[in-house]
Amino acid sequence: MEREDRDIKVVLDFIKIYCKKNHEGREKTLLNENNTWLCKECMELALYAIKKRRICKKDPKPACKRCDTPCYSAKYREQIRKVMKFSGIYYVKRGRLDYLYHYLR
Repeated sequence: MEREDRDIKVVLDFIKIYCKKNHEGREKTLLNENNTWLCKECMELALYAIKKRRICKKDPKPACKRCDTPCYSAKYREQIRKVMKFSGIYYVKRGRLDYLYHYLR
């Protein structure tokens, strides 16, 4: 799997679990990638994250939190931090060490 696709899969997995655990009663829409059902707020974040990942010119791409030229707007940067923190802890508690690696890099 290409690095870009893997990064997108991970961010979608993180957003998916965040939405599932924090936005339970909201109406969900299907995002074609990764068979992901998301509320409107999380869908906006997911589409934004996918767009930003696809247009990243860095090679090799650093972790967003370590990038010297952050491309996320302040609104989405704060949202993705919340999502990554919540979902990272969620997955680590369930033994997903590959996501721990992604979270820490």
